Amino acid sequence: MADMDAFRDAVAAWAAGGPGDPARVLADRLAVRTAVLLEGRSDVAAVDALAAIRGRDPEAEGVCVLSMGGAMSVGRHARLLGPPGLGLRLTGLCDEREHPYYVRAFEQVGASPRDFFVCAADLEDELIRALGVARVEELVGEEGDLRALRTFLRQPAQLGRPPQQQLRRFLGTKKGRKVHYGRVLVEALDPGRVPDPLDALLSCL
Repeated sequence: MADMDAFRDAVAAWAAGGPGDPARVLADRLAVRTAVLLEGRSDVAAVDALAAIRGRDPEAEGVCVLSMGGAMSVGRHARLLGPPGLGLRLTGLCDEREHPYYVRAFEQVGASPRDFFVCAADLEDELIRALGVARVEELVGEEGDLRALRTFLRQPAQLGRPPQQQLRRFLGTKKGRKVHYGRVLVEALDPGRVPDPLDALLSCL
């Protein structure tokens, strides 16, 4: 039976220059109506975690949450999945520095630039600020990474940097760590402390 993972794989192959028919067939079979365009897999993990906490099932609702493998791919994904391509509604998250690229991409395909949401630096930064440095350090310890964090903080490049920036950088130092903590940090949030961009994204789906 076709599932949303197969659709995501078909979209990735299409975006890499492959045929579009497999994605079209799966979009129709799965009744996909919305594509959530995210920069990377850690963002997907965070969105999926918050959806689960709130009792949402994006796939059952016809929503495909996908990683584009980098913000610079937003133009191509918007063309393939938005009005010029599959005709899906587009939404997503972006970092502040990528904001102009998203605006341009959405406007070029006739999608509203109000339908994506902007993180001040990135989603990890938003989550660290929402939880606080002390709580994130507790979570790092609970996940068995405290020794690695302490070793990281002794590096000359980290001396004198604000603790929030240190933690944000630490999450990206090992393959898979950002993805893992995308889920862990969201699951640790108090319901009233969900970062505004992430909260707004879930609310608009």
